[in-house]
Amino acid sequence: MAKTVDDFNKRRLRSSNITVVISIALVLFLLGLMGLILINAQKYSDYIKEQLVVNAYFDENFEVKDSAKIVAMEQQAFQKIQTLAPVKRATYITREMATAEAKKSMGIDSDALFDEHIFPSSVEVALKPEFVDPAKIEGAIKQLEAVPGIVDVKNNSSLMVDVYNNLNRILKWILGFSLLFLVLAVVLINNSIRLKIFSKRFIIKTMQLVGARRRFILKPFIVEAVVLGLIGSVLGLLALFGVWYYFTREIGQEFIQNDPQYLWLILLVFGVGILITVLSTIFATWRFLRTNIDDLYYN
Repeated sequence: MAKTVDDFNKRRLRSSNITVVISIALVLFLLGLMGLILINAQKYSDYIKEQLVVNAYFDENFEVKDSAKIVAMEQQAFQKIQTLAPVKRATYITREMATAEAKKSMGIDSDALFDEHIFPSSVEVALKPEFVDPAKIEGAIKQLEAVPGIVDVKNNSSLMVDVYNNLNRILKWILGFSLLFLVLAVVLINNSIRLKIFSKRFIIKTMQLVGARRRFILKPFIVEAVVLGLIGSVLGLLALFGVWYYFTREIGQEFIQNDPQYLWLILLVFGVGILITVLSTIFATWRFLRTNIDDLYYN
């Protein structure tokens, strides 16, 4: 009979542990998924901002006899632009390239209608994402205008401001949902642990009544919480990166890029899984340590 009872208790304990681990894994999977979405949304936002270019133009007046001198001056200016803090990348567009692009856009093949040097040389500048900001765009343009040889800088600042505001609005919503998932993760993991500790409330009180210290009673529960948190975190991360691998393979993108943000996400998932599990275990166990034995039947 005792063996039957022991087997029943072991099965119930195993079932309880499996339930807690699955709950932790599912919650952390959703939390990690929101983290991946947030990271890649930020990357995509930066990519879009880098496509908003600024054009810095050289003097359109051109003398063939001074062509070598002018080209040297423009090359120096181009090198100067590449060193400016707001510049992500710069492309030097010669007069010949500008003329060829104009003919292509107009659908004209003949050279009769175009002077070879009718269009000025220019530098196409993509700003760093942090400078595509209403408060910083003008400062970046002034730095370009200050470069010797640049006579005009043109950009669609209103478009940049609209893109900046819309992208930031989207990122704020995603960040808000991520924080909401973090709160839900804490609540759900806490509830799972509390239910597990609730089933052991009589064991906790019995150990206390026979003289066991609170630290001695807490220790095995904390060790078990760390193990369950680790297992749940690993399972959640395996599911997360399995889904992410399938998704990236379907859309033809790189699975994991060389970015420390992914490492921080992994550490966050492990940290949340273990920290919340341990803290929930301590609070739930401490509650029953402070409870009168008669109240255990009503809690």
